[in-house]
Amino acid sequence: MSTSSEPSSRPLTLELLALPKEVPVLRRTVREHLGGPCAEVQLCVSEIVGNVIRHVGEGTPVVVRVIGGAADSIRVEVTDPDARALPVLLRAGGDDERGRGLALMEAVSLRWGVRREGACKTVWCEVGRPCEVSRA
Repeated sequence: MSTSSEPSSRPLTLELLALPKEVPVLRRTVREHLGGPCAEVQLCVSEIVGNVIRHVGEGTPVVVRVIGGAADSIRVEVTDPDARALPVLLRAGGDDERGRGLALMEAVSLRWGVRREGACKTVWCEVGRPCEVSRA
C-alpha cells in the first residue's frame, strides 16, 4: 500500500470476505486511497460491511467500491450475494445496543439506498465533500 497523502482519482475496488478482522484494514485502505482521514466515508464502509457480517454472515464475499475524490462527492458501494437480506433503518431507543449504524450513515451521507441485481444486492451511499486531505 502507498503511504502517500495524495488522493487517487481512480475508483477503489476491493474483493474480500466480510470478516470482523477485515473492517479496520478496510478503513485504513480507504483512508490511504483517499489520501487522508475521511471519517464519513470510513464510517459508511464499516457500517455496510458490518451489516453484511451481522445479517448475511461472516465470511460472505463482498465487493467494496469507493468512487470519487476529496473535491467531489464520494460514492461507497458494497455488493454481497444475498438480495433478500435488506438493510432496514431503525430508530434505536436510548438503551438499545444495536440499531444506530444505518441512522449514522444516513446522517453523514447525502443519500443511500439498495440496488438488487439478480441474486445480489448493492448497498450504496454518497457523501458530499467529506475529506480534508493534504495535497502535495
